[in-house]
Amino acid sequence: MTPNESLSSIDKAISPADEKRSQNAIDDNIDSLDITSPFPTDEEIKVKTTALAKELDINERRLMWKVDLCVVPPFVLLYFLAFLDRINISNANVYGISRDLNLVGNQFNTALTVFFVPYIFFEVLSNYVMKKVPPHIWLSLCIFFFGVVTIGMGFVTNFGGLVACRFLLGLFESATFPGIFYIMATYYTKFEAQRRISAFFSCTCLAGASGSALAYRIHDLDGVHGYASWQWIFIIEGAFTAGLAFFLFFLIPDFPEGSRFLKSNEKEFLKRKLEISSVSSGFEVHHTWRDMLHAFKTDPLFILSAFAYFCLIIPSYGYAYFAPTIINQMGYTAQSANQHAVYPWLLAFGVSNVVAFCSDFTKIRTPYALVSGCIAIVGLSLVLSLTDDPNGRYAGCFLTAMGLYTAMPQLVCLTSLNFGGHLRKGLGTAFQIGFGNIGGIIATFIFLKGDSPQYKKGLSICIAFTALAVIMFMVIWGYLALCNKKKQSTAYQEKWNNLSERDQVLAGDRHPSFKYMY
Repeated sequence: MTPNESLSSIDKAISPADEKRSQNAIDDNIDSLDITSPFPTDEEIKVKTTALAKELDINERRLMWKVDLCVVPPFVLLYFLAFLDRINISNANVYGISRDLNLVGNQFNTALTVFFVPYIFFEVLSNYVMKKVPPHIWLSLCIFFFGVVTIGMGFVTNFGGLVACRFLLGLFESATFPGIFYIMATYYTKFEAQRRISAFFSCTCLAGASGSALAYRIHDLDGVHGYASWQWIFIIEGAFTAGLAFFLFFLIPDFPEGSRFLKSNEKEFLKRKLEISSVSSGFEVHHTWRDMLHAFKTDPLFILSAFAYFCLIIPSYGYAYFAPTIINQMGYTAQSANQHAVYPWLLAFGVSNVVAFCSDFTKIRTPYALVSGCIAIVGLSLVLSLTDDPNGRYAGCFLTAMGLYTAMPQLVCLTSLNFGGHLRKGLGTAFQIGFGNIGGIIATFIFLKGDSPQYKKGLSICIAFTALAVIMFMVIWGYLALCNKKKQSTAYQEKWNNLSERDQVLAGDRHPSFKYMY
C-alpha cells in the first residue's frame, strides 16, 4: 500500500457523524473559553487548533500522518548514513587500520579529533545557509560528498591521508544534525515532537548496531581484490551513502512554508498551528548576523543548553568510538567484538523510543533526562570497576548506551522546541550542537592505547561529565521555571509591548504567552 492510499484509508475511517459531533463540540468549547492566564492552557490550544482545521478544511489526523511519512523517514535515513560513516572508523580499528597505516602513539586519536574541527565551526553557518538554499538541495549535496569521502578513506595509505579525509567528513556532515532538528522543529508543536525527534535520533543507535553488524559480515571479504576488511568497511558503506543521496534529493523536506508535499491550505494550517502553541515563525522576516549576536548575548539559555549537551557528548562519543575496542579487550576476538557491540545499541534504540512516547504523553522532558543520565552513570561505573568480570563490564555497556542515547534526544528536543521562531531555533540548535561537539574532541583523547584494557582515566572522565550533565539538567529546569514566572509579571509584559513588531517576531519564545516546557 502506498503512503497516499494509507492516508486515504485513515481519512475514510472517520465517519461524517463523528466529524459533525466533533465540530459541534468545537463550537461549544470556543464559546465557553475564558482566557485569563497569560499562558494558554492545553485545552485552549486544542480547541483553537481544531477550529483552525475546520476553517481551512483540514483533516488534522490525516495531515499529521502525511507529515510523519514525508518528514521523519527521510531524516532518519539521512542521519543513519551520516552517523554510520562517522563512527565506522571504530570498527575499522578493530580490524587493523592502525597497524596497516603504521599509526603510532596517539595518531589514531588525532584522526578522530580532526573530524570535529570543521564540524564545530560550520554548523551555525549551515543553518543560516538553509534559509537561502532549499534544504533538500543543501543536505543531499552534503551527504553525497560525505559518502564520496568515506569511499576515499578505503584507499588511504598513511596518516596524512586519513587526517585529510576525516577533516572533509567533518566539513560535509556539519550541515546534517543541527539542520535536521531545525527543520523538524518547524513541523511539530512542543507536545508532538519528542517521539518524532527521538525516532530520528535513535537512528544513531541503529547506525551503531548496523555498523558493528556490517563489520562482522564484512570480515569475510578480508583480502578480496587485495583489500583488507577495514578498507571494505569504508568502500561499501561510503558507496551506500553516496548512492542514497540521489534519492534523498527528492525525499528531504524543506521548511513548511516552501514544502513540496504540502498544499497551500496545509502550509497555512501548520504555520498557524505552531503560532497557537508557540509564536510566529518569522520565516518571512530577514535577519542578519547582528540579530543573531543580539539574541545570543541576551539569553543564557543558549549557553546552558549547549553546555549540557557538551557534557553528554563526551561519554556518548567515548562509547561510540571505543566500545568495540573495549569489548574486544574483554576477551572477544576482533570479529566477535563487532558482533557483541550490536546488542547494547539495539537496547538503546528500543528504550529511547519508549521513553519518547511516555514523554509526549506526560508532557514533561527533564525528569526523563535526569533518570537516563543516572542510568548511564551506573553503566559506566560497572565498566570501570568490574575489571575482572567481562560479563559485568558488558552489562555496563548496555546501561551506558541506554542511558546516554535516551538522555540526548530529550535534551536536544527540549532545546529546539523551547526556542521559538526561525532565528532562535536556527541559532539555538546550531550553537548547541556546535559547542557541544567540542566534547567530541575531548572524547577522542581520553581512551588512549596506553590505558588499555581498563581505561580507568577515560571511564572516570565519562562518569564525571555525565554527572555534570545531570546537574545541568536541573539548572535548566530551574531557569525555565523562573522564566515562566517572570513572564507573568506586569513589568515583563510592558517591556515586551515596547518592542517593535520586528523585534517581537525575532524574539520568538520570549513572548509573554510562550510557556517553556521542562
